[in-house]
Amino acid sequence: MNQLFDLSNNTVVVSGGAGLIGSALTRGLADHGAAIVVADAAVDRGATLADEVKGRFVETDVTSEASMRDCFETVVSEFGTVDGFVNCSYPRNENYGQSYETMTYADWRENVDLHLNSYFLGAYLASQVMVGQQGGGSIVNFGSTYGIQAPNFAVYEGTGMTSPVEYSAIKGGVLNLTRYMASYLGRDGVRVNSLSPGGVFDNQHPEFVERYEERTAVGRMAEPEDFIGAVVYLVSNASTYVTGHNLVIDGGWTIR
Repeated sequence: MNQLFDLSNNTVVVSGGAGLIGSALTRGLADHGAAIVVADAAVDRGATLADEVKGRFVETDVTSEASMRDCFETVVSEFGTVDGFVNCSYPRNENYGQSYETMTYADWRENVDLHLNSYFLGAYLASQVMVGQQGGGSIVNFGSTYGIQAPNFAVYEGTGMTSPVEYSAIKGGVLNLTRYMASYLGRDGVRVNSLSPGGVFDNQHPEFVERYEERTAVGRMAEPEDFIGAVVYLVSNASTYVTGHNLVIDGGWTIR
């Protein structure tokens, strides 16, 4: 059974691999034997992490077509294949996080462009490599519970926090993009799935954390490490008949 999860012959590119969730995934995938490429704009963090997992850091602006093309060209040149691509970056502008009343159309457009379009770009370029290689490949896009249901705004009251309107639109788009690509690329041996996490603990306002945890079945927010097993599963041979699926990992948030 363990052989199904063995990634020792796989090269996996993690977009946003030095981020809060991405760094946990990078370590977890490396623990299962994958040759890891950390694609991130955070040079110091990314390079240090790549050294830790004996992988490769490629400085990458996920919102730039030229930078993303350079990343994949570098990976193919050095490793020969792109067997897995994990799309978990979180690009946004400096005004991101505004309330529905105060956000501007310009910020809406910029954030949708930065986030949704960069996810398409990464998945599209990864698929172009995978279609042409033996064994195809696996793409994992990060969605969100707020891509499948509306936010519960009660958890944000009095905290100065909110869930921005563009986030819901972006993540809903990511989920259906995943289904489209899975349908289109299936005959080429490329699997495309999404993973929708619930709220991840990141030292948020204590009242938000308390309210959020009360609304989960397991009574806590997620930790970045909670997503490692799912990503390993979706990238590995354990899921060779799984495509177009959205795997929800939210501690039961969406069932309550």
